[in-house]
Amino acid sequence: MGFSLIGTVLAIMAVLGFLIGNQRARGLARAGRLHSLPRYHGVFVALWTALPGLLMIILFAVFSTGMINSMVMENGQGGAGDPHMLAVELNKIQLIAEGRMPFQEGMGVSWDSVERMKNLHRNADILALFCVIAVGVVGFLYALRRIRTDFRARQEVERIVRVLLVVASSVSIFITLGIVLSLIFEALRFFAVVPVSDFIFGLQWSPQTAIRADQVGGSGSFGAIPLFAGTLMITGISILVAAPVGLFCAIYLSEFASPNVRGWVKPALEILAGIPTVVYGLFAALIVAPAISDFGGQIGLDIASESALAAGLVMGIMIIPFVSSLSDDVINAVPQAIRDGSLAMGATEAETIRQVVLPAALPGIVGALLLAISRAVGETMIVVMAAGLAANLTANPLQAMTTVTVQIVTLLVGDQEFDSPKTLAAFALGLTLFFVTLILNIVALGVVKRYHEKQ
Repeated sequence: MGFSLIGTVLAIMAVLGFLIGNQRARGLARAGRLHSLPRYHGVFVALWTALPGLLMIILFAVFSTGMINSMVMENGQGGAGDPHMLAVELNKIQLIAEGRMPFQEGMGVSWDSVERMKNLHRNADILALFCVIAVGVVGFLYALRRIRTDFRARQEVERIVRVLLVVASSVSIFITLGIVLSLIFEALRFFAVVPVSDFIFGLQWSPQTAIRADQVGGSGSFGAIPLFAGTLMITGISILVAAPVGLFCAIYLSEFASPNVRGWVKPALEILAGIPTVVYGLFAALIVAPAISDFGGQIGLDIASESALAAGLVMGIMIIPFVSSLSDDVINAVPQAIRDGSLAMGATEAETIRQVVLPAALPGIVGALLLAISRAVGETMIVVMAAGLAANLTANPLQAMTTVTVQIVTLLVGDQEFDSPKTLAAFALGLTLFFVTLILNIVALGVVKRYHEKQ
């Protein structure tokens, strides 16, 4: 038994609450006029049946695992040893208890601890089910008692839904705030070891350091200029591909294509946005990069097997739907009267598009390009598979380069210690990337907002 079964029980209780509340309201409607429709009474009962139980499920999900782990470690493995080793032992116990790892002697954990964890989880599930049913029944009885002919069920339902919407929006805000604060705190730990000037203006990126006494590593160089240069190079190539192709597609779809053609072509373009980025990475690594390397060899150019050009070209293909779809919507929003006025004054259709429609839609097009740039800056898989991991400071797009996002992934993979400058550098890079994309999105939204105000 798990939370899936508890959720199913809660859903059944909510459905029964709706049916009973709706039926009772219908019975009262025969005796007198109801203030609200019967279905609002049913929804009111269903909400009061489900929401307390849902809150109970959330509380158990948040606190039960930590309490069970503490009880297992205190009674099963009991010792005040190294926290890292205790975490490893606890992970083994959990994997064995869930059946994802076979138990063997000499693993450093006892079978009693495994059995204790199983029993505690089973008891916690039973307790959670009992509590959910209990609070659900209490909420059901409370809501059922409030059903009367003069009860304003619709207003109560709308008030509950409004509170739920506020809670949902608040959760997203707090999650964002937590992400930002975690990045800031860890980045400050990194800058306490590595000066900010060395990070921002350094020309060499080599974060390999020893994280334990028994390891060998260098002193580490954390100059982020090669990463910024690689990010700028690959993003710039992608925009040089996506901007003209996406803009020309938008002009064709909005000004020249028939409704039937537009109905087929626009969804086909937007399918590109739904393809997983790892597929684009495979396409870049297996087809585009070898083709560019072979072509360069034929004309006498030394092109690396992994290059910024290959990654940028494929990334540009990936973000074409962002540019074309948003630009198409912006161009369609230009009033038809402006086009008609230009044509009436003797301008050709091409002149009208070039000198009237595009200038009127320019703020929205710029906003679409900025949003596409922010999408390209955060891409990882294509760069890993097509441009490599080498942090080369070069202006040659035919050489291997890397980006900020790729290095963040590289720094956090493998045997890592979060007190090491090597690992903390990932948070400094993440904070930098966060502010860059935030600025791009703010500028893009501001440009689009100004465009809508002018319209």
